[in-house]
Amino acid sequence: MKKLEELVKAAQEAPRKTLVAAYANDSHTIGATSKAIDLGIVDVILVGDIDTIKATCQKEGIDVNKYKELVQEADEAKAAMKAVALINEGKGQILMKGLCSTDKYMRAILNKEGGLMPGGKPVLSHVSVFEVPAYHKLLITSDVAVIPAPDFKQKTAIVNYVIKTAHTLGIECPKVAMIAATEQMLTGMPACVDAALIATMNKRGQIKGAIVDGPLAMDVAIDKESAQIKKLDSQVAGDADCLVWPAIEPGNVFYKTATKFAHAELAAMVVGAKVPCILSSRGDSTLTKTYSIALAALSAK
Repeated sequence: MKKLEELVKAAQEAPRKTLVAAYANDSHTIGATSKAIDLGIVDVILVGDIDTIKATCQKEGIDVNKYKELVQEADEAKAAMKAVALINEGKGQILMKGLCSTDKYMRAILNKEGGLMPGGKPVLSHVSVFEVPAYHKLLITSDVAVIPAPDFKQKTAIVNYVIKTAHTLGIECPKVAMIAATEQMLTGMPACVDAALIATMNKRGQIKGAIVDGPLAMDVAIDKESAQIKKLDSQVAGDADCLVWPAIEPGNVFYKTATKFAHAELAAMVVGAKVPCILSSRGDSTLTKTYSIALAALSAK
């Protein structure tokens, strides 16, 4: 895929899933879910204050009857918990953050008794799919929002998540770049060491379904000319499908630089829970949220 619009087309052709939106009182969430319903991507249950939801729909010119169900819960934290409970009851396959704060949303997902975490010790992470005008295809990146400083086990999980997302987008053998400050193997840089170890695990079949290389600096990962100038022999260099960040800081800076300076568009979700969880910012556009719904719909079981 080269355009996020292709995500929408693919989601339209897949079996329709049901999305549950937590504290869906705001116009952005209602607008995005309304558009997703009109596009035939999902059915939607809205959890929030019903009077506020109806008033917002009326203000935005949206027919409230298009929603599968409206569930009353005026309290922000309780609305997030109720949305999670509906998922656990089998009434939905996708969770979406509405107007509730991120901490309350994540607390509901992580709740030990009624949350959405599978057994064992799963890693919860964030995956974004970017359409950057200057790049020749979609870019899948992680983690820019959930894990501040991933350890080796978490990085391995993150790599597998981006590979799985790439497979969802129809990329049979994605090229994964483990990003560091340099493509040289410098033992004094933990990012380089972890990248090299994960690349070796891939070569030995411990991480499957992709070609993983690292460490790779950002320029050689996405620019063939830079790789050629530096005489770098790599199947990934200059043509990466996935970028895995060594920590949250470079990932988050890329996220905001790509959208604000490069006018990139994106889709994003939290993975590792029982279902895809859309964690868009309250400031994200309706289009971003719609693309995120399409990505989650394709990823949901």
